[in-house]
Amino acid sequence: MMNSILLQAAPNAGYMQLVLLGGMVVVFYFFMIRPQAQKAKKAKKFHEELQKGDKVVTIAGIHGIVNKVNDDNTIQIEVSPGSFMKIEKSAISMEWSDQLNKAAATK
Repeated sequence: MMNSILLQAAPNAGYMQLVLLGGMVVVFYFFMIRPQAQKAKKAKKFHEELQKGDKVVTIAGIHGIVNKVNDDNTIQIEVSPGSFMKIEKSAISMEWSDQLNKAAATK
């Protein structure tokens, strides 16, 4: 009797495992992959829209104002009057720059 119950449940066990595996993939996609892809897309748009006069903060914590946007994915920022640095656009922190600009707007 016990063997017949196990044999009847065995074909459904394969489908259940497949459904659970598919569910894990869907959850992993919506909670890990998709948000990261959206964040990368937003960061790319932010770096493409940098223009002269924007206040920025680098990932190293250097504050400056964009002085020149170059075609080779670099920008020139003024860190103090008359002092310039040439850095990669990807070195600009989107989050920190947004916080800096929001703080300046509330003053």
